[in-house]
Amino acid sequence: MKLVTFAGPPATGKTTVMTRIVKELENFGNRIGACKFDCLQTEDDKLYAASGIPSIKGLSAELCPDHYYITNIQLVYDWGQKEGFDFLFTESAGLCNRCSPYIKNVLSVCVIDQLSGIHAPRKIGPLLKLADIVLITKGDIVSQAEREVFLRRVEISNPRARIFHVNGLTGQGISEVANSIRELAQERNIDNETLRFPMPMALCSYCLGETKIGKEYQIGNVKHIKL
Repeated sequence: MKLVTFAGPPATGKTTVMTRIVKELENFGNRIGACKFDCLQTEDDKLYAASGIPSIKGLSAELCPDHYYITNIQLVYDWGQKEGFDFLFTESAGLCNRCSPYIKNVLSVCVIDQLSGIHAPRKIGPLLKLADIVLITKGDIVSQAEREVFLRRVEISNPRARIFHVNGLTGQGISEVANSIRELAQERNIDNETLRFPMPMALCSYCLGETKIGKEYQIGNVKHIKL
């Protein structure tokens, strides 16, 4: 089974694009499953079901969905193997620009929204910088000049990635992406694989319910503001 990881900021159109890619790959006789990782709630599993795509979902609650992805991916992988899929697509919400759910030797796709602003590629971090394929969505809504500037900044952030402008509604660019996935994805057991980028070891205390406002503290001779 070939595992492919999709990640990106919220509302970039990941599910719509993934569904289009799945249908394209099914034309080659592939059987494909999907898993969506999110925080508190998702209806994307219903969208997959409506398209006839077998799927499961995982909700991370107080955890970062990318952390949750990494700690549960083996179970999801085992499910995909049991179901006999040729491809297993996973989708992570990517809420933290410091985290990245990418595994070494596993094809990784970042979906980024043109409407997030021309400076977004500099802010997204390893989620964008370490992807094998970058999909730029919603480019039809902006000017050609904005498309070109945004593309160039993506290229600077990740010069080795294959970059595509795609539209999940019209299907623009989907065939090219599907062909790249067929070419690059490899059958691989993930038991002994490691992350491409180390995630933060601690959990944000504010995400876990901290309410106190920070105060100044000192390490050595250097004063810091505790946030």
